[in-house]
Amino acid sequence: MQLSLAIILGLTGAVCWGGADFAARFASRRVGAYRTLFFMQFFGFIALSVYLKFRGGFFEGIAPGWHPWALAALAGVINMIASLSLYYSFQIGVMSIVGPVSSAYPALTVALAVASGERITALRGAGLAVTLVGVILAATTFTPAAATPVNANPEREGPANETGVKETGTKEAAAKETAHLSKGVGWALLAALGFGVLFWFLGFYVVPAVGPTISVWVIRLTCFSVLAVAAVPTRQSLKLPSGSVWWLLAAVGFLDTAAFVANNAGLHTGQVSVVSVLASLYGAVTVLLAWIFLLEKLERSQWSGIVLIFAGIVLVSI
Repeated sequence: MQLSLAIILGLTGAVCWGGADFAARFASRRVGAYRTLFFMQFFGFIALSVYLKFRGGFFEGIAPGWHPWALAALAGVINMIASLSLYYSFQIGVMSIVGPVSSAYPALTVALAVASGERITALRGAGLAVTLVGVILAATTFTPAAATPVNANPEREGPANETGVKETGTKEAAAKETAHLSKGVGWALLAALGFGVLFWFLGFYVVPAVGPTISVWVIRLTCFSVLAVAAVPTRQSLKLPSGSVWWLLAAVGFLDTAAFVANNAGLHTGQVSVVSVLASLYGAVTVLLAWIFLLEKLERSQWSGIVLIFAGIVLVSI
C-alpha cells in the first residue's frame, strides 16, 4: 500500500515539476534566473499559506522545539542554491543538454538513502536503474545544435522569437552527430548535486519532523527571504516584471509547490529511493510538453528512453 502511494505521489511530482520547468525555461530567459526563482517562490508561498490557513494552521504535526524549523530552513537554503543553479542553466544553456544532467540527481539520493539504511530489493533496484537511464535518454538529444544562447535577457535587448522569448545573441556551434556540452552544464551539475542531497535530507530528517506540507512552506519562506536579502550585495534586480510573464511566474510557482508537496508526501511513506527516481521523470515530462506544444521532434533514442521509463516503473511496482 505504501509503495503504491509512493509511486503515485512520485509520478504526480514529476508531472508538476515537468510543467513548472517547461514554463521556467521561458520565464528565466525573459526576466533572468534570479527574478524567476524569487517571484515563483513568492507565488508558491502565498498559495501554500492560504491552503494551510484554511486547513487548520501552521503547527499541526510538527515535533516540539526549534530543531525541526532549523532543519526545514536549512533544506530551504539547499533548495535555493540548487534551484538557482537549475534556472541559470535554463537561462544560458541548451535545454536538451542541461535537462538530463540536472535530472540525474536520484543517483546521489539513492546512494545516500542506501548508505543511511534504506533497503531495496534487487528487482526494485534494477527498476530504479532502468528508470534513471530512461530519464537521461528521454531528455537527451543527439542531433546537431544550430546555435547556443549566449546572453538571453529579453527585457534588456533583442528581438522576440516565435515562442515569445527574446534573445540578445547566439554563438554558432559546430554540427556534430553526438551529444555535446554547452553553456550551463556546470550549473546543471551543481543543481543535480544540490537536489540529490536535498531529497535525501528531506526524506530522512526534515519530513519526519516537520511533515510534508509545512516543510515546503518553510522552504518557500526561506528561499524568497534569502533571495530578497542577497539581492543588493549580489547586485541582482528584483524589479517587478511586466507583461504576460506574470502568468509564467505564477504557473511555475503553483506547479513547483504542488510537486514539492506531492514529493514530500511520498518521502513521508519511507520510500525515499523510489519517490526520488520517479519524481526525476520531470525531465521526460518537459520533453513531451515541448513535443506537444512546441512541435519539437522526438528522436528514436528519446522514444526508447520513454519505453524504458515505463518498464522501470513496472519493475519498481512489483
